Amino acid sequence: MNLVGDLHRHRSKRYSQNGEDGVIARLFEIAGVTSRFFVEVGTGPGDECNTRLLRERGWSGIMIDSAFEAPSLPLYREFVTAENINDLFAKYGVPESFDLLSIDIDGNDYWVWKAIAPRYRPRVVVIEFNGGLPLDLSITMPYDPAYHWAGQPNVGQSLRAAQELGRAKGYSLVYAEPPNAFFVLTSILPSHYREVSARKASRDHFLMALWRRRRWKRELRQLAWTFV
Repeated sequence: MNLVGDLHRHRSKRYSQNGEDGVIARLFEIAGVTSRFFVEVGTGPGDECNTRLLRERGWSGIMIDSAFEAPSLPLYREFVTAENINDLFAKYGVPESFDLLSIDIDGNDYWVWKAIAPRYRPRVVVIEFNGGLPLDLSITMPYDPAYHWAGQPNVGQSLRAAQELGRAKGYSLVYAEPPNAFFVLTSILPSHYREVSARKASRDHFLMALWRRRRWKRELRQLAWTFV
């Protein structure tokens, strides 16, 4: 069986953007928790993000953003790249095993997750993807360590690209609610659950798939992409 319908029913928003609070809570009911430690990369000022509810429930962790910091929070101002992500983890004392990693940096999300050293093993990963890209393409924006999103349509990665990367790192895609995909470490996923396709994870339907395909052909295909 898969988790898609279950997680969709558990969506709820207190501080997250699109129901992630409820999905994350349900995933930890299923997968269990250990250190109650989180890492969130790309939080804004920290008032609307994926880890605020966990923080208010007694979790510890770090929040990193390129534009904000707050002495009253574990929120640090850093510009994250594939080259410095492991140094930042070391700088702020991220344990090798922790419970949640969330990445939402409007750009190099794929490349940053790819660059994280294998010794870091979060139980659950939430990562932003570009919901406007066809689900059958494994593509991402070309890596640019100085990238800032300013409305460019060729941003982020497709859901399939995120899934392929997650699989290579030992994770199973269990749900997707644009703009976020949810992964669980395959080794801790209960045996009666299984990874699902990008189409099933996102509860895709014909009209949305048709819109994405037409938009790809008309507007996006000629832009810069990297097939992965």
